[in-house]
Amino acid sequence: MLKPYKEYRYFGLPWLEEVPSHWAMLRNKNVLIEKKEVVGSSANNYLLLSLTLNGVIARDMINAKGKFPKDFNTYKVVEPGNLIFCLFDIDETPRTVGLSPLNGMITGAYDVFQPVNINGKYLYYYYLSIDNVKGLKPLYTGLRKVINIQTFLGTKLPVPPKEEQDQIVRFLDWKLSKINKLIRAKKKQIALLNEQKQVIINNAVTKGVDPNVPMKDSGIEWINQIPGHWSVLYLSQTATEQKISNKDFNNQNLLSLSYGKIINKDINKTDGLLPTSFETYQVVHDGNIILRLTDLQNDHKSLRVGLATQTGIITSAYTCLLPRESISPEFLYLLLHSYDVCKVFYGMGGGVRQSISYKDIRKLFIPVPPLEEQIQIAEFCKNRSKFIENFIVNIEKEILLLTEYRTRLISDVVTGKVDVLDIEIPKYEADSDDFNDNEIDNLVFDEEDGETEVE
Repeated sequence: MLKPYKEYRYFGLPWLEEVPSHWAMLRNKNVLIEKKEVVGSSANNYLLLSLTLNGVIARDMINAKGKFPKDFNTYKVVEPGNLIFCLFDIDETPRTVGLSPLNGMITGAYDVFQPVNINGKYLYYYYLSIDNVKGLKPLYTGLRKVINIQTFLGTKLPVPPKEEQDQIVRFLDWKLSKINKLIRAKKKQIALLNEQKQVIINNAVTKGVDPNVPMKDSGIEWINQIPGHWSVLYLSQTATEQKISNKDFNNQNLLSLSYGKIINKDINKTDGLLPTSFETYQVVHDGNIILRLTDLQNDHKSLRVGLATQTGIITSAYTCLLPRESISPEFLYLLLHSYDVCKVFYGMGGGVRQSISYKDIRKLFIPVPPLEEQIQIAEFCKNRSKFIENFIVNIEKEILLLTEYRTRLISDVVTGKVDVLDIEIPKYEADSDDFNDNEIDNLVFDEEDGETEVE
């Protein structure tokens, strides 16, 4: 069990009142040298970097996703071991500090520093612990919540003796590797459970729930056989396209399609870009099926099908389907969701963005059981999904506890609440906290740096 140091003294920072009595007090300017070199016309010689929740990463310029500037001339040069700070929009920015393992360049909106006379990773862990609780709030000013560079450089920080800094880094590297491995294993469990859920749904909506029923060839390439008493219809025979303009309704219940679910969005608190008027949006009702059939070349935007369970408005860029009376909305939603997961829609579109519309999919073949069986299948999928989702919720709670423990451990060690100097570090296999398949979701962007979405 970790124990505190024997003696402490007052330190006087808003986020840190006391530190071990033998630790020094320095200012950022004593341990950080600001780097202002920009790439200029040599941008093509540098790797593009971004600051994310999982650290500093290299951007994929071949399969470009996210936002890029018109040119990179003002981007700053970054070297391995440099610390990168995002000292604006402190509350909204997912991550304000990163330690670069790479040579490259990063937006000039950020501040880049070279650590001197200090273990750079100790300094990174220290500011990571502060960032985890948005502790720099007392330093920022203005609407954009900017920390003036001179204010930042003049801010005090605790500095243990060099030997202790190195031990703190070794200890945290070891413990965080163990925690990260556990989190990674649990995330894999969740992925496997989601795959299992999808297999169950896919089998149910294409084969039914009776394993003994006679089968026949469906004529649908990716489905093969279906129950002999099922029909095969065009999508247009199962649902019509619905277009109800919000112009005459002025409905303000904003909905969004997110990860295969239709969710409510707070108009006043949304992070996305909203129009000045919602007249161009479309009205949807309970039982409508919503499809996002745009930007099909980006596989990471899967889960493009959602089922509305309330009346509201959603962007008119989406396709809204109204199932016919002989079709269960829940069944058709699950079936089209399986089509989406199996990439049936991909490759159907044209143009740069690979977008399609209802007319492109209306002649898709759809296996259709009798209505009573549709309802039975939908209920079966709902029950099995709920069972699996309960497992997932429990695992997510375990991940949350591990994440909270990791955050607390970093804070306790780098601020001297516990003494790790005499802890023996065993041999171990290093593991990072790089968990996300799609890093673009965690990128930090600056609107004033001229970055625009890739077309």
